[in-house]
Amino acid sequence: MTASDAAFTGPGILLVLDGWGHAEPADDNAVHAARTPVLDELVATQPSTLADASGEAVGLLPGTVGNSEIGHMVIGAGRPLPYDSLLVQQQIDSGALRLHDQLAAVLATVAASGNALHLIGLCSDGQIHADVEHLSELLAAADAHQVDRVWIHAITDGRDVADHTGVDYLSRVAELADAAGTGRIATVIGRGYAMDKAGNLELTGQAVQLVADGHGTQAVDAQQAVRASERGDEWVTPSVVSDVGYAQVADGDAVVWFNFRSDRIQQFADGLLDHLAATGRTVRSLSLAQYDTRADIPALVQRADASGGLADELTAAGVRSVRIAEAEKFEHVTYYVNGRDGSVRTVEEHQRITGENKPDYVARPEMNLDRVTDAVLAAARTEVDLVIANLANIDVVGHTGNYTATVKACEHTDAAVARIVNTARESGRWLLLVGDHGNAEKMTKQAPDGTTRPYGGHTTNPVPLVIVPPLPSAPPAPLPERATLADVAPTVLHLLGHKPGSAMTGRPLL
Repeated sequence: MTASDAAFTGPGILLVLDGWGHAEPADDNAVHAARTPVLDELVATQPSTLADASGEAVGLLPGTVGNSEIGHMVIGAGRPLPYDSLLVQQQIDSGALRLHDQLAAVLATVAASGNALHLIGLCSDGQIHADVEHLSELLAAADAHQVDRVWIHAITDGRDVADHTGVDYLSRVAELADAAGTGRIATVIGRGYAMDKAGNLELTGQAVQLVADGHGTQAVDAQQAVRASERGDEWVTPSVVSDVGYAQVADGDAVVWFNFRSDRIQQFADGLLDHLAATGRTVRSLSLAQYDTRADIPALVQRADASGGLADELTAAGVRSVRIAEAEKFEHVTYYVNGRDGSVRTVEEHQRITGENKPDYVARPEMNLDRVTDAVLAAARTEVDLVIANLANIDVVGHTGNYTATVKACEHTDAAVARIVNTARESGRWLLLVGDHGNAEKMTKQAPDGTTRPYGGHTTNPVPLVIVPPLPSAPPAPLPERATLADVAPTVLHLLGHKPGSAMTGRPLL
């Protein structure tokens, strides 16, 4: 360790600015348009670089946008992790998924009994939670086993892809079904209902009632259901495609969930299976990838091992940490940073920040940032070794697609960073700031019809990474011209005075 490095070592703060991506100035770059004097100065005057946060650098398919789940997992793991979407695609490409023993057994049973197969998932190609193209393999498997009735319960997106493209994606679903020779869209519902993660069981209940019992608005076809939505694709009201006929889940049917990411679908999955059991219906249920549900849902594709990361190293060394985030991102600084481990370790304290008001991200782009910041400052003034926090605003507000609100979210974040920098220096802490993926730096996207539309999804852009020394007078150490999110954990351990873990392939940046 050089003398310059030594000026940095000691207790610190790892601050993830969710959705903080880097792109050249443009009319749709909310990060650039925002007045962020503190972040601008830190990037210009402190050791900084750009970190790759998408594609193969973090374990995704080439050219795939980054996301909060894989971003925080790689930040914690110190190495790229093959993401569930990549593992699923590998199983499809090899032909193993279609021949999977559990899938074959379920399909054979359904075909022999004359029951129906229900396929439930997000119908878009955003690659954050699902890929509509995965449907083709499940449909082909159903056709190969001569399952006569295959009902598709489509969840429309509007977040991971441009809004008002739901009609196009449902048309793609119909094409996949035609190519496979089986399958029809039976119900349509927006992800705001079916993929709620705020614990709103009323919204989830509407999705459950739609799929289980056929309770919803009647629509002539799937496209009409989407066109009738006044709130965009995310909030397509629960709709039943009227010309399909009886497509509710019956006793003896099978359900396959084709989202590959767990956290936004598991509430729906648990709710549906609970409801079916309470109403005397037994079904066989599978998921495309592993879910963290209460119910036992066998997965067709298993997860990558994420152990040996930052949390394991901190635990082994007895290094104490505090984890702080709003409800929307709380699991990311706990469960995902810890390698998809939901336990609270003896050296950890978890603080989940909630607000009194119902979230309205456009009207209140500041969210509960003041409370999060207050908690970070309070923790930084204690003797805890490491504070890990997520500032959610840039990403969460960016997902609304509202450019003006997202600019304000960036400015609120800058003000919060100013407070954290001051307290970090007062308490003798280094500060590492990093984005987990891009979002707000690109807020429009060209739709399939050639028009430019508001876009609230993620990007493949790199993210800024800045290291702020405990004292302004500490000499800045230059960082490599390029980094990846896998370098964050080794760098944090280095700054704490510890060696990177043996499982880490990332490098300390100092």
